[in-house]
Amino acid sequence: MAFERRALPMKKIAIIDYGMGNVQSVANALEFLGYTATITDDHDLLKAADAYILPGVGAFAEAMNNLRARHLIPLLHTQVIESGKPILGICLGMQLFLQSSEEMGLHEGLGWIEGKVIAMTPDSTLRVPHVGWNNIVAKEGASLFAGVDQDAHFYFDHSYHVVCEERYISAKCHYGSYELTAALQYKNVFATQFHPEKSQTKGLKLLRNFLNFVEEYPC
Repeated sequence: MAFERRALPMKKIAIIDYGMGNVQSVANALEFLGYTATITDDHDLLKAADAYILPGVGAFAEAMNNLRARHLIPLLHTQVIESGKPILGICLGMQLFLQSSEEMGLHEGLGWIEGKVIAMTPDSTLRVPHVGWNNIVAKEGASLFAGVDQDAHFYFDHSYHVVCEERYISAKCHYGSYELTAALQYKNVFATQFHPEKSQTKGLKLLRNFLNFVEEYPC
């Protein structure tokens, strides 16, 4: 699959560095698509960015504590919710958008999407965490999945999953008989439970769709 590189100028993409890893692989994927993203927690650089990616692996509570310690929660609320800058959450980043998580206690999230994060309880024959390739089914018209085949496979690695209203869900997947939320979209807020940066050509296509949205977004 060929990926066209955009002619300059391009909008500025910031990958939020809050100590939860996985930032460089996302930056590498964007570089392949012709973008040089800034990996940062610097407030001035984040304010200057046109859009954000919030990746992450690890524990929900630690992630929220790290965002809090860097004073990023009010900044991101202002930039994303009030100013409307696009953001893509990946894996743990997606879960942080919810109101709460039950991972190792009850913890408050960013609260941008109504819902919660709970432990997976799939068929007893299936292992947790859910690690590996799984097919997704996207909702018709979901912009992140434009040009992506239905039942395309993406790479997952998680033990907790998002429960929210149907109106926020842009894609689902099945793990045995267990239905999982695979992606979210609400206005300028996008998220995937899977890792597009580890999902080869389909993942790159999804990242390209997000970048196209950013380029066309009047923000």
